[in-house]
Amino acid sequence: LTGAQDGSVRMFEWTRPQQLVCFRQAGNARVTRMYFNSQGNKCGVADGEGFLSIWQVNQTTSNPKPYLSWQCHSKTTSDFAFVTSSSLVATSGQSNDNRNVCLWDTLVSSGNSLIHAFTCHDHGATVLQYAPKHQLLISGGRKGYICIFDIRQRQILYTFQAHESAVKALALDPSEDYFVTGSAE
Repeated sequence: LTGAQDGSVRMFEWTRPQQLVCFRQAGNARVTRMYFNSQGNKCGVADGEGFLSIWQVNQTTSNPKPYLSWQCHSKTTSDFAFVTSSSLVATSGQSNDNRNVCLWDTLVSSGNSLIHAFTCHDHGATVLQYAPKHQLLISGGRKGYICIFDIRQRQILYTFQAHESAVKALALDPSEDYFVTGSAE
C-alpha cells in the first residue's frame, strides 16, 4: 500500500509490476498515515484535511469507493489505529477544540460514531499506538508530550514530557512492557 503527498493511494502485489487498485487519485489531501487491519481485509488512510477513509481490500473494481470516510479532526488527522476487531478506531490529530485523540465506532452512523474525545496535546497529537493486551492508547504530541489513555475507562492515566520537540514515532515491544519514542530533534 502506497500513499503520497499528492493524495494518491495505490495497492500493489509483490509479484506484479502494475498496481492492483487505486483507492484515491492524485489531487486529494496529502496522506499522513496508512495501515491494514490485523485481519488484512481492510485498509485505512488518514489525511492532512482531517479525514479517515477505510476500504475493503478485496475490491474487484479499479477505483473503489471507501465504505467509511469521516472528518475526524477539524485540521488534520495525523495517525490512527484499528482497535480490537477493527470496528473501533482511534485517531490522533489536531482539532480546533483540542479534542486531539478520539475513539470512533465504525458500525454506527457518522453522527453517532464518536465514542470519546480526549482533550489533550496542545497544538495537536502527531502519533498514536494501541497496546491491545493492556487496552491502552499511547499518543505523542507536537510539544513533545506523551499521553497514555485507558480506553476501557476512557480516561488519561499519565502525561509526561518525553522530548523538547514534536514526537514523530512510537513503537511498542510485542510483550507491551516498553515503548520507545522518537522526536523531530
